[in-house]
Amino acid sequence: MKKTYRILIVSSTDFEIKKFISKLSTFHFLGHSDSYSKDQVTIDVLISGIGIAQTVYHLTKKLSLKSYDLVINAGICGSFTDRLPIGACVHVTSDEFADTGMSYPDRSFKTLFEEGLMSYDSLPFTKGCLNSGFQMSVGMNLYKAKGITVNSCSGDSEQIKSRKEHFNADIESMEGAAVSYVCLSEKVNFIQIRAVSNIIEPRNKERWNIERATDRLADCLFELIVFNCGL
Repeated sequence: MKKTYRILIVSSTDFEIKKFISKLSTFHFLGHSDSYSKDQVTIDVLISGIGIAQTVYHLTKKLSLKSYDLVINAGICGSFTDRLPIGACVHVTSDEFADTGMSYPDRSFKTLFEEGLMSYDSLPFTKGCLNSGFQMSVGMNLYKAKGITVNSCSGDSEQIKSRKEHFNADIESMEGAAVSYVCLSEKVNFIQIRAVSNIIEPRNKERWNIERATDRLADCLFELIVFNCGL
């Protein structure tokens, strides 16, 4: 890595990232814009707001004001697969917008690509997906996951079944593809790190464990940055 490294952490909410920030006790708080520094590393934190629209707006605005060597999208997510139980931390290497398209009377769904309204390889898409090619070593072994991003979280049996079959994704979030889209468009290195807070099933928040997910997310992010930046 470079002698100086500028990292932007993008999270949709404060509560997802506050445990990570508490781990930065040895960093110097710069007193503005949630910015922290230590040795050669500066870490800025952007709370983008929930969902695609807020994320695209606030991240694009941030990148227009300051340049970064790496953007890390960090947050919690739901899991479609038994391979990723609650508390699992994943590196999302491919993401796509899963509810931007057309619904049909038989409850089927087609993306803009499937409908023929966009080319599968329209920049910054590759075969309809948004892929992160940036590589960082991590001390812990992270599962490389395929994600989908939605404006409306999967919450009923038919919707869950349809999305699982249609996209064959491992996890679901409300911001991942938005960050990927902006960073690929602006040619900024990025990775997406998420921790599973719930299994995707008919909506029942009593079965979620956000505390475990945010604990794991904080540990994973801190280890990733310390390991790669030599702190």
